[in-house]
Order: sequence, then structure tokens, then C-alpha cells
Amino acid sequence: MLDVPCPVDFVLGTAIVRVRDCVQFAPNSVVRLRQSAGADLEVRAGGVVLATGEVVMVDENVGLRLNKVTPPAGQDLS
Repeated sequence: MLDVPCPVDFVLGTAIVRVRDCVQFAPNSVVRLRQSAGADLEVRAGGVVLATGEVVMVDENVGLRLNKVTPPAGQDLS
């Protein structure tokens, strides 16, 4: 079971955009997100938030430092 692949999303922000606006996207377009600048990113698996964190630079690479891990439903990690 531990070797089963699971897609994980690192969500910077979300927005609702009309289709008419999507088809007008071009390079350098800006999309306003619901989250404010500096807000933590969400780590989601199967649409469920597992953790939140912040973007960090590690040498020449971008990474995510986890600040909070969400306990499984019905469990308390404290």
C-alpha cells in the first residue's frame, strides 16, 4: 500500500475565472488570487488539505517548508 502513487498538489492560490476571461489569457497576464501575498501554500492529496507551508529556496531549487500538518479526520496530533 505504501508504494501506491498518489498525486499531491501544492496550491499557491485559487481563483474563479470566467471562460471568456480564460480564453483571453496571454503571456504576462495576471490573475488575482483569493489568497493574500505571503499566505501559506496548501498541500493537497485527492483534494484534501494535508499540510500548509511556505516557499523556500534550497541552493538553486525551490522547496516547501511545512509549517502545519493537518491531523487525519477524527485524530488529534497534539
